[in-house]
Amino acid sequence: MNTEFDTIPLNLEYFIANRLIAAKDHKSSISAPIIKIAIIAIALGMIMMIISVATGIGLQQKIRQKVAAFNGHIIISAYNDNNSDVSTRPISTHQKFYPKFNAVEGIEHIQAVASKAGIIRTATAFEGIIFKGVGKDYQTENLNEYLVKGRLPNFKQALNEEVIISEFLCNRLNLKLGDKFVTYFMKENSEGYNLRNFKIVGIYNSGFEEFDAAYVIGDIRHVQRINRWAPDQIGSFEVFISNFDEITQKGQEVYQETSSTLDTQTIEEKYYYIFEWLKLFDFNILVMLLVMISVATINMVVALLVLILERTQMIGILKSMGANNWSIRKVFLYNAAYLIIRGLFWGNTIGIGLLLIQKYFGIIKLPAESYYVNEAPVDINLFYILLLNIGTIVICLIVLLIPSYIITKISPSKSIRFE
Repeated sequence: MNTEFDTIPLNLEYFIANRLIAAKDHKSSISAPIIKIAIIAIALGMIMMIISVATGIGLQQKIRQKVAAFNGHIIISAYNDNNSDVSTRPISTHQKFYPKFNAVEGIEHIQAVASKAGIIRTATAFEGIIFKGVGKDYQTENLNEYLVKGRLPNFKQALNEEVIISEFLCNRLNLKLGDKFVTYFMKENSEGYNLRNFKIVGIYNSGFEEFDAAYVIGDIRHVQRINRWAPDQIGSFEVFISNFDEITQKGQEVYQETSSTLDTQTIEEKYYYIFEWLKLFDFNILVMLLVMISVATINMVVALLVLILERTQMIGILKSMGANNWSIRKVFLYNAAYLIIRGLFWGNTIGIGLLLIQKYFGIIKLPAESYYVNEAPVDINLFYILLLNIGTIVICLIVLLIPSYIITKISPSKSIRFE
């Protein structure tokens, strides 16, 4: 008389795996709700991990971009001038590293700028500002992203009165696109002032109040004339690098390639308080990953234990037929891996979907005064997502080796009578 076990395939492990997978979906199974909870926990954990990594890295990158857009990555200026936002000592543009910084690899662009403190006065208000003068080599693409109205000034033609001003200053001074305003600049000898008329051709909003409340960007020749500098004299050079992760190294290399009369400073050094704050996100992300993986692992351990206890009789029968402990343990680990992958599938689908919605629609807003951005930025990096998935599978399976050890303690003679 044939029995079920007379037709067991040669590959015993796959046969048992299929039996377990079929059994877990049985509606009367005790383990069914536990397994569903485990899958949901893994999915929720993956959603939280993907979102925390994408938003954390996205926020870091966005703030770095904003700081670099207004300062470059590395600032070259006269000694004792790097600690000031205003140019006090002129330097010559006749440098071996300008206009092309070929001596250091990874340098994308270098531009000459000069800044001058001033006061904008209107009929109803006045504000202190920093007039940032830029020239023909200015990389206007850095500001295009933050332009909300109008256009950028044309710095390649003859000297003109066109400027771009922040939305913050426009609101404070009751100005709008196309308006003209008067700015007062102190003379170098502090005796009297110079008056300049400017016209607003563009309005920007970086969400970075420290910059929005101060910077008005116009032609560098205004600063040169006010300070009585020659056309080849500027306040500083702004250097842009291709890889921000190398900013410390590139800052040192740039310093080595400049003359002894010049000093260099990275934006990490100039705005150290911002970048120290950003480093806290790395710690927060790590804590989130550890918590979520721990929750997912604990739920899988519980599900596996329930599954083992529910299949005690089956384990005893298989042992009596000659199956060794490791073969049976692998079957349960295969089944656990299947459950983990199901949870990861739904977690990735929902998590990436939510990120895409935020990226293209910006649903979640943030207070700019606290986070320097108006909406939560996201960085969808498939490499990081793949690492999260692989790490979750590996860690869960390694931890699940411990509860699966209980199989070795099950006695065939006792387990067959187990109910």
